[in-house]
Amino acid sequence: SPQEDPVLIRPFHGHTAAVTGVAFNANAEGLVTCSVDRLLILWKLKTQCRAYRFAGHAEAVTSVEFSPDGQVLASASHDHTVRLWIPCIYGESSVLKGHTASVRSVSFSHDGCSVVSASNDKLIKIWSVCYQRLLFTLFQHTGWVRCAKFSPDGRIIASCGEDKSINIWDTRNKICVNSFSDYEGFATFVDFDPSGTCLASAGSNNTVKLWDIRTNKLLQHYKVHRAEVNCLSFHPSGNYLITASADGTLKILDLLGERLIYTLHGHKGPVLCVAFSKGGQEFASGGMDTQILLWKTNFDTLDYEEVLKHNFRRTQIDPSPLLDGFPRSSHFHDEKLESVEVS
Repeated sequence: SPQEDPVLIRPFHGHTAAVTGVAFNANAEGLVTCSVDRLLILWKLKTQCRAYRFAGHAEAVTSVEFSPDGQVLASASHDHTVRLWIPCIYGESSVLKGHTASVRSVSFSHDGCSVVSASNDKLIKIWSVCYQRLLFTLFQHTGWVRCAKFSPDGRIIASCGEDKSINIWDTRNKICVNSFSDYEGFATFVDFDPSGTCLASAGSNNTVKLWDIRTNKLLQHYKVHRAEVNCLSFHPSGNYLITASADGTLKILDLLGERLIYTLHGHKGPVLCVAFSKGGQEFASGGMDTQILLWKTNFDTLDYEEVLKHNFRRTQIDPSPLLDGFPRSSHFHDEKLESVEVS
């Protein structure tokens, strides 16, 4: 039935410029978003959708993430700083200064003790959350660094930059232990799968790639988008990957079956960010249209074989990988959905 498809729960309106980052807290009761409008908004999803607006950055905010315990928020900005926030009504924050150019991404370690930031100054910096100071700096990239992420066990960091390289760093020895290049373009975003053995990269050349970091082998290569892929997020099962693209769509890839299973339309213009909730029941996306869309996953409750059977006809209609498989429930422009405004 159509209920098996992902369903748009509701849009959120509160930002006045492009939404550049989305992240859920651990229990999926809170969603934080950041924007070119310099603001963070914390949306309380369970308490009548109240929202708190946090101001502090002097320029566009590029990335935001909750600490694993949900007690701290980290954000990155074009104002060269990283900020740590207490996600409460007062929105207090402290500033981490050290980068000399725009900070493009920020991400917590699994234990919440450290934050890694990536910057246009070609550097990656690791900060102590508790002491709010710089721990160490990693340098080998020769171009702007777009994204850096801790592995689930915290022992390595993966980063990607406009020098077309994806680097793997040992956090104990603070050295680059591996590097692989994407000669067709550069990776705009990287993230580890839940097991920590695979790395997914989103490409400026419209591609999504899955790498085995133990063998440095390219495992899977998807050409399903028509424009740059800006962001991706693993489902907690590790079986699905959702991607956000400048072509205006979100796509859900079935990694076990190595196929596209959903193409989702809802944003008007490029989609800049996407994230699954920690339990995988929901995901959120943000775009140039200033909207945040909250979606219900649905497909992860089904038996895996049922998902494949349900989608087989849909994805086999045209052999071209560039043609979308449209889910039956994706035509959201016709639906009257309740909108949530930020107070």
